[in-house]
Amino acid sequence: MNLEVQLPRGLRLQNPIIAASGTFGFGPEYASFVDIGALGAVSVKGVSPEPWPGNPPPRVWETPLGLLNSIGLQNHGVEVFCHQDLPFLRDTGTKVIVNIIGHTVEEYQRVAERLNAEKGVDALEVNISCPNIKEGGMSFGQEPDQAFAVVQAVRRVTDLPMMVKLSPNVTYPTVIAQAVEAAGADMISAINTVMGLAIDVKRRRPALGGITGGLSGPAVKPVALRIVYEVAQAVDIPIIGMGGINSALDVVEFLMAGAQAVMVGTVTFQYPNRMQEIIEALPAVLRSLQLNSLSETVGLALPGRVPLPPASEDAYE
Repeated sequence: MNLEVQLPRGLRLQNPIIAASGTFGFGPEYASFVDIGALGAVSVKGVSPEPWPGNPPPRVWETPLGLLNSIGLQNHGVEVFCHQDLPFLRDTGTKVIVNIIGHTVEEYQRVAERLNAEKGVDALEVNISCPNIKEGGMSFGQEPDQAFAVVQAVRRVTDLPMMVKLSPNVTYPTVIAQAVEAAGADMISAINTVMGLAIDVKRRRPALGGITGGLSGPAVKPVALRIVYEVAQAVDIPIIGMGGINSALDVVEFLMAGAQAVMVGTVTFQYPNRMQEIIEALPAVLRSLQLNSLSETVGLALPGRVPLPPASEDAYE
């Protein structure tokens, strides 16, 4: 089965499985476990104009069916990324999506402009939704006007395919999605982590050094599916879905909800090779559901779609 995905501005993925930003580092961290070239793409850890130190420890806390993190987008800045990390990723042959971050609109613009001239960058993911920094990040993703301003500024300095990462920590994600579409986004990635808190009962204090953190993993999958489903009905640009994906069947759910591709993250901490396992399993899972292609699966569960005959009782479970 052909698993290729065609996205705006000529961005073609050999399959719909993308390594999610934040959990895959910059690539070398997983190179001994995963054939990176077999993935649809890699979205790297957030890249800022200057190095960011991140949040104080502890930075991660396991929860039932999930993981809280308060990394704070620690990274070594765009210049180190271009000279140290990007050459490695170019050699893998995979598509490279750079997640860009900033405290101000101008900082987002600086990173995008620098990357626009760099060979080997295939797309940008504008992160306006991280809950783990006090300035910038999620604050830009909570108000339509601010989201519009960031995306419009980035669009002015780059012709790269651009997706915008939405936050689930807002009342109406569809309004933010429509704002970034109007500002020039080519795609939307959804969702980022859900803001949460854990208490270390032995220390009688919040478990994380940053107090709150972002929840990821299987626990957030129903939230992610709901937002993808709603956003798919509110915008005309493609959606990259993510949140709690552990299996090929999870991928099919996101595709039916309206996503054209997906990102896989937290599960790779436990099973580093899970993305390749999903890629290998996906054709058989689709066929078991009497689906002949990725394209006919996308949006199949949305209102107004002409339904296909139900899958047989012995379909994949």
